[in-house]
Amino acid sequence: MKHPVDAHVGKRIRHRRWMVGMTQQQLADKVGIKFQQIQKYETGMNRVSASRLWDIAESLDVMISFFFEGLGNADDAAKGGHDILADKEALELVRSYYAIPEAQRRRLFDLARVLSDAA
Repeated sequence: MKHPVDAHVGKRIRHRRWMVGMTQQQLADKVGIKFQQIQKYETGMNRVSASRLWDIAESLDVMISFFFEGLGNADDAAKGGHDILADKEALELVRSYYAIPEAQRRRLFDLARVLSDAA
């Protein structure tokens, strides 16, 4: 049975990998493991060791704390709730957003903020 924290860390690995446009095979090659192991990490079926998480963080250019963001505690993880990282549309929107040049992205962000305040 997978632990909720392992599942959360796996989702964050998948999220970051997808955001940087990296395949499971590419990440596996950078870390020095088989892509099937990345699959198991991302689903939470296998627990990621500290040293392996360090390698993954370096490969994905994030701090290790990134993988634990939004976790709260183990009880919160077990309760579930809406997971924005599981929403393909939301992930695609975020990826598209970061593909926009920074000056235009800032203007788009300001527009979105105004529109959400008006709603």
